[in-house]
Amino acid sequence: MSARAPTPHPNTTDDLPRLAVFLSGGGRTLEYLLDATRGGDVPATIALVVASRECRGANIAREANLQTLVITKPLTSDGVDEIAREHRIDLLVLAGYIRLLPIPHRLRGRVVNIHPALLPDFGGPGMHGLRVHQAVLAAGARESGCTVHLCDDRYDTGPVILQKRCPVLPDDTPQSLADRVFAIERNAYPEALVQLLAGRAPGAPAPAQGE
Repeated sequence: MSARAPTPHPNTTDDLPRLAVFLSGGGRTLEYLLDATRGGDVPATIALVVASRECRGANIAREANLQTLVITKPLTSDGVDEIAREHRIDLLVLAGYIRLLPIPHRLRGRVVNIHPALLPDFGGPGMHGLRVHQAVLAAGARESGCTVHLCDDRYDTGPVILQKRCPVLPDDTPQSLADRVFAIERNAYPEALVQLLAGRAPGAPAPAQGE
């Protein structure tokens, strides 16, 4: 585990809900979530980034002066709870975190994920990145999209907060479809986080700050 102390951002205030972003790769989701929180579209602050390996996403977090942990071993439920308590995290936000995150009972309803397909289709173990879009094309689907959902103890299940859709075009490749889906993710995830933080998401009370 490695950490870097953050430099406070001028838009960060103590009364905002505190998010922990979990990632494993390129950090594109972290980038737009940073824009959304620092620009005020999502009324929260990213207090911590947890990466499962050294990656571009971890570097983006450090460059943004965010406290950053690189934890290469699988996390336990107790370990997740310890991280959330130590850093006073209100909501855990998965952003391309490819491991199954064990969720402590205390944090149920406070862990959210975005998946680049219309769940329940094209989800489950191993369904991440271009594999998802390859499966959509192989199935001959006419539309795809993204799903924001609360997490449970399985991959890509849990109550759906919202979905956004886009067409699958006849000449699509996995990459062109991925790009189209990512374009709608940029709006879907912030919108879902606003609902979740306001207590309007299915099955999710508003996070209690500072636990």
